[in-house]
Amino acid sequence: MRSSTLPTPLGPFSLLTVEDGILAAGFTPDPSALLPELPAPWRGREPVPTEVPEPYASALAAYFAGRVEAIDALSVVQSGSGFRMAAWREMRRVRPGTTVSYQELAASAGRPGAARAAGAACADNLVPLIVPCHRIRRSDGTLGGYYYGLAVKRWLLDHEKGAGSR
Repeated sequence: MRSSTLPTPLGPFSLLTVEDGILAAGFTPDPSALLPELPAPWRGREPVPTEVPEPYASALAAYFAGRVEAIDALSVVQSGSGFRMAAWREMRRVRPGTTVSYQELAASAGRPGAARAAGAACADNLVPLIVPCHRIRRSDGTLGGYYYGLAVKRWLLDHEKGAGSR
Protein backbone atom coordinates (compact mmCIF):
# COMPACT_ATOMS: atom_id res chain seq x y z
CA MET A 1 0.00 0.00 0.00
CA ARG A 2 1.27 3.44 -0.98
CA SER A 3 0.30 6.86 0.32
CA SER A 4 0.60 10.12 -1.56
CA THR A 5 -0.76 13.64 -1.62
CA LEU A 6 -1.17 16.16 -4.40
CA PRO A 7 -2.20 19.81 -4.39
CA THR A 8 -5.64 20.76 -5.75
CA PRO A 9 -7.62 24.01 -5.86
CA LEU A 10 -9.48 22.67 -2.79
CA GLY A 11 -6.31 21.91 -0.84
CA PRO A 12 -4.31 18.72 -0.49
CA PHE A 13 -5.87 15.50 -1.81
CA SER A 14 -4.45 12.26 -0.42
CA LEU A 15 -4.60 8.74 -1.79
CA LEU A 16 -3.98 5.25 -0.50
CA THR A 17 -3.29 2.97 -3.45
CA VAL A 18 -2.43 -0.64 -4.17
CA GLU A 19 -1.57 -2.34 -7.43
CA ASP A 20 -5.26 -2.89 -8.27
CA GLY A 21 -6.46 0.67 -7.63
CA ILE A 22 -7.34 3.32 -5.08
CA LEU A 23 -8.33 2.08 -1.61
CA ALA A 24 -9.15 5.46 -0.11
CA ALA A 25 -8.90 9.12 -1.01
CA GLY A 26 -9.84 12.44 0.45
CA PHE A 27 -9.25 16.14 0.85
CA THR A 28 -6.68 15.92 3.61
CA PRO A 29 -2.97 16.71 3.78
CA ASP A 30 -2.37 13.56 5.83
CA PRO A 31 -2.92 10.20 4.10
CA SER A 32 -2.85 8.47 7.49
CA ALA A 33 -6.20 10.15 8.23
CA LEU A 34 -7.67 7.73 5.66
CA LEU A 35 -6.36 4.59 7.39
CA PRO A 36 -8.93 4.06 10.20
CA GLU A 37 -11.80 3.34 7.82
CA LEU A 38 -10.00 0.80 5.63
CA PRO A 39 -11.51 -2.68 5.53
CA ALA A 40 -9.62 -5.87 6.21
CA PRO A 41 -7.10 -6.91 4.97
CA TRP A 42 -5.73 -3.35 4.68
CA ARG A 43 -6.61 -2.14 8.17
CA GLY A 44 -3.53 -1.83 10.36
CA ARG A 45 -1.01 -1.83 7.53
CA GLU A 46 1.44 1.03 7.27
CA PRO A 47 1.55 2.65 3.82
CA VAL A 48 4.79 3.53 2.05
CA PRO A 49 4.93 7.25 1.23
CA THR A 50 5.50 7.91 -2.48
CA GLU A 51 4.85 10.40 -5.23
CA VAL A 52 1.34 10.15 -6.65
CA PRO A 53 1.57 7.14 -8.98
CA GLU A 54 0.30 7.05 -12.53
CA PRO A 55 -2.32 7.00 -13.85
CA TYR A 56 -3.73 8.80 -10.79
CA ALA A 57 -1.48 11.87 -10.94
CA SER A 58 -2.28 12.63 -14.58
CA ALA A 59 -5.99 11.91 -14.27
CA LEU A 60 -6.44 14.05 -11.17
CA ALA A 61 -4.44 16.91 -12.68
CA ALA A 62 -6.60 16.70 -15.81
CA TYR A 63 -9.81 16.67 -13.71
CA PHE A 64 -8.84 19.85 -11.89
CA ALA A 65 -7.72 21.43 -15.18
CA GLY A 66 -11.26 20.98 -16.50
CA ARG A 67 -11.18 17.59 -18.19
CA VAL A 68 -13.51 16.16 -15.57
CA GLU A 69 -14.06 12.85 -17.36
CA ALA A 70 -10.35 12.02 -16.87
CA ILE A 71 -11.05 10.28 -13.54
CA ASP A 72 -13.79 8.02 -14.95
CA ALA A 73 -11.47 5.13 -15.84
CA LEU A 74 -9.45 5.10 -12.60
CA SER A 75 -9.60 1.77 -10.77
CA VAL A 76 -10.85 1.63 -7.22
CA VAL A 77 -10.78 -1.20 -4.70
CA GLN A 78 -13.92 -1.20 -2.57
CA SER A 79 -15.61 -3.83 -0.47
CA GLY A 80 -19.10 -3.82 0.95
CA SER A 81 -22.55 -5.34 0.77
CA GLY A 82 -24.16 -6.10 -2.56
CA PHE A 83 -26.27 -2.93 -2.37
CA ARG A 84 -23.33 -0.70 -1.47
CA MET A 85 -21.25 -2.11 -4.30
CA ALA A 86 -24.18 -1.49 -6.67
CA ALA A 87 -24.67 2.04 -5.33
CA TRP A 88 -20.97 2.86 -5.77
CA ARG A 89 -21.07 1.47 -9.31
CA GLU A 90 -24.13 3.60 -10.08
CA MET A 91 -22.48 6.72 -8.61
CA ARG A 92 -19.75 6.32 -11.20
CA ARG A 93 -22.40 6.33 -13.93
CA VAL A 94 -23.71 9.76 -12.93
CA ARG A 95 -22.21 12.10 -15.52
CA PRO A 96 -20.10 15.07 -14.46
CA GLY A 97 -22.13 18.25 -14.25
CA THR A 98 -25.31 16.37 -13.27
CA THR A 99 -26.81 15.09 -10.04
CA VAL A 100 -29.28 12.42 -9.02
CA SER A 101 -31.25 12.09 -5.81
CA TYR A 102 -30.60 9.49 -3.14
CA GLN A 103 -33.94 7.96 -4.21
CA GLU A 104 -32.86 7.80 -7.86
CA LEU A 105 -29.53 6.27 -6.84
CA ALA A 106 -31.33 3.63 -4.76
CA ALA A 107 -33.58 2.75 -7.69
CA SER A 108 -30.71 2.48 -10.18
CA ALA A 109 -28.83 0.29 -7.68
CA GLY A 110 -31.78 -2.11 -7.56
CA ARG A 111 -33.57 -1.07 -4.36
CA PRO A 112 -36.29 1.48 -5.06
CA GLY A 113 -37.36 3.09 -1.82
CA ALA A 114 -33.97 2.62 -0.15
CA ALA A 115 -32.94 6.29 -0.18
CA ARG A 116 -31.49 6.04 3.35
CA ALA A 117 -29.36 3.05 2.34
CA ALA A 118 -28.17 5.06 -0.69
CA GLY A 119 -27.23 7.88 1.69
CA ALA A 120 -25.33 5.41 3.85
CA ALA A 121 -23.46 4.17 0.77
CA CYS A 122 -22.44 7.76 0.08
CA ALA A 123 -21.31 8.20 3.69
CA ASP A 124 -19.30 4.97 3.57
CA ASN A 125 -17.61 5.73 0.25
CA LEU A 126 -13.85 5.71 0.90
CA VAL A 127 -12.99 7.01 -2.56
CA PRO A 128 -14.83 10.34 -2.88
CA LEU A 129 -14.29 12.30 -6.07
CA ILE A 130 -13.39 9.17 -8.06
CA VAL A 131 -16.60 7.48 -6.86
CA PRO A 132 -18.52 10.75 -7.11
CA CYS A 133 -20.83 10.79 -4.11
CA HIS A 134 -20.79 14.59 -4.45
CA ARG A 135 -23.18 14.13 -7.42
CA ILE A 136 -25.90 12.73 -5.15
CA ARG A 137 -28.45 15.16 -3.67
CA ARG A 138 -31.72 15.14 -1.79
CA SER A 139 -35.01 14.68 -3.66
CA ASP A 140 -35.95 18.29 -2.94
CA GLY A 141 -32.89 19.44 -4.91
CA THR A 142 -30.79 20.52 -1.92
CA LEU A 143 -27.27 19.18 -1.68
CA GLY A 144 -27.57 16.94 1.37
CA GLY A 145 -24.31 16.20 3.16
CA TYR A 146 -20.69 15.67 2.19
CA TYR A 147 -17.86 14.44 4.42
CA TYR A 148 -15.55 17.27 3.35
CA GLY A 149 -18.26 19.93 3.71
CA LEU A 150 -20.91 21.45 1.52
CA ALA A 151 -18.54 24.15 0.23
CA VAL A 152 -16.33 21.40 -1.27
CA LYS A 153 -19.38 19.57 -2.71
CA ARG A 154 -20.66 22.82 -4.24
CA TRP A 155 -17.21 23.62 -5.70
CA LEU A 156 -16.93 20.18 -7.31
CA LEU A 157 -20.41 20.41 -8.83
CA ASP A 158 -19.77 23.94 -10.13
CA HIS A 159 -16.38 22.86 -11.52
CA GLU A 160 -17.96 19.95 -13.37
CA LYS A 161 -20.80 22.07 -14.72
CA GLY A 162 -18.33 24.69 -15.94
CA ALA A 163 -16.18 22.05 -17.59
CA GLY A 164 -19.21 20.63 -19.36
CA SER A 165 -19.95 23.98 -20.98
CA ARG A 166 -16.44 24.43 -22.37
